[in-house]
Amino acid sequence: MQLKVHNYRLKGKTASGETVVLRPMTESDWPLLVKWNNDSDVLYYSEAEEVQGWPLDTIQEIYRSVSQNAYCFIVEYHDTPVGECWLQKMNLPDIAQAFPELDTRRIDIMIGEKDYWGRGIGAAAIGLLTKLGFEDEKADMIFGCSIADYNERSLRAFFKNGFELYKTVNEPEGRKAKCSHYLVLKKERYAEIKQ
Repeated sequence: MQLKVHNYRLKGKTASGETVVLRPMTESDWPLLVKWNNDSDVLYYSEAEEVQGWPLDTIQEIYRSVSQNAYCFIVEYHDTPVGECWLQKMNLPDIAQAFPELDTRRIDIMIGEKDYWGRGIGAAAIGLLTKLGFEDEKADMIFGCSIADYNERSLRAFFKNGFELYKTVNEPEGRKAKCSHYLVLKKERYAEIKQ
């Protein structure tokens, strides 16, 4: 199985007016994805369990599998690749089953270049994926899933885009987070915010 590549190229701005581009993830991006998925500081925020890194074959398996039901992107800031993100059809059974008649999606994001943390790039990327989800894909609800309680940057990035708390789940003993948050934005609320 290869990465399923799409043709979307999304362009937006951070709150300070800097350009952020989301370009399609391709098979030539493995060196970037290996670097980010083997950085312990990045993984601290992106993984619920203590993970030190992933080998190339596991990384390829994960992204290739996700890409079959998602639009996968590389995040670029001033033409520099700084992270990855995707808009995926909902794959969590409890959420999908709670809204069987609705088109539910989820956004996942990782800013892998630590020097670019805190610049509003994640919030801009989430905004672009949200627009894609509601305006092009006609989704009914978009979620941010399993965001650790200590990942304040990620929570802020979603909240800046109008997402609200859907539920909080307590994590088992031994995990880094005491709880994880699930956020949601409904198409009606998105339409209000957009005006």
